[in-house]
Formats: sequence, C-alpha cells, structure tokens
Amino acid sequence: MVGSSGHGIGTVLHPVSDLARAKAVYAALLGVPPTADSPYYVGFDTGGQHIGLVPGGGPQGLTSPVAYWHVPDLDAKLAELSAAGATVAEAAHDVGGGRLVATVTDPDGNVLGLIQDR
Repeated sequence: MVGSSGHGIGTVLHPVSDLARAKAVYAALLGVPPTADSPYYVGFDTGGQHIGLVPGGGPQGLTSPVAYWHVPDLDAKLAELSAAGATVAEAAHDVGGGRLVATVTDPDGNVLGLIQDR
C-alpha cells in the first residue's frame, strides 16, 4: 500500500547464486528482457516495478529478497525510522545515476530498504 506521500515499494532485490540461470528464469517469469545487465546486477522493469538480481547477495550481503521503498527524502526518512525504533543497517550511499540507497532493520531484524532518486 502506498502511503500519503505517494511513494511505495518500487524495487525488490533478490540474491542469486547463479546470475545467468536466475536471469533466464526471471525473464521468463516477467516476460521482458533485463533493462540493466552487468556482472554485478541484472535489473528488470515491469510497469514501474523494478526487480533486481544481485549475485552472491552483493556488497549488502543479502540472504533473502529485500523490498525497497522509494522515498522523496532519504535522510529525513532514516531519521523518522530511527526515532520510531529502527536501526540503520546500511547508511545512505550513492549507487550511481543519482540514486541513494540505505537499509534499516525493524525491531524483529527484518530488513527494509529505502531508495531516493535525485
């Protein structure tokens, strides 16, 4: 569900052990070719929903899929979540193309991703 800010989950990253095999499966599932295809990330865009494949869990060390909420102000959202009891797991950083990402964990250890496009 999208909150009053008009932003919601826009990206889900999946850790994969074999990028080529996973790429074939997700292309078949989604019915579209990847829009980004590199040795460290394969991304698909299906009607505004982004699905990313990250070999070996990437530098984030993902062990399960992580949903990323797209937010207008990453620093403000990190402060709001921290005040509410979340713990910053991965500080905000630029991943290229003007995109900032960060992750927090909720009180039960679930990982929540945040993305801001500039």
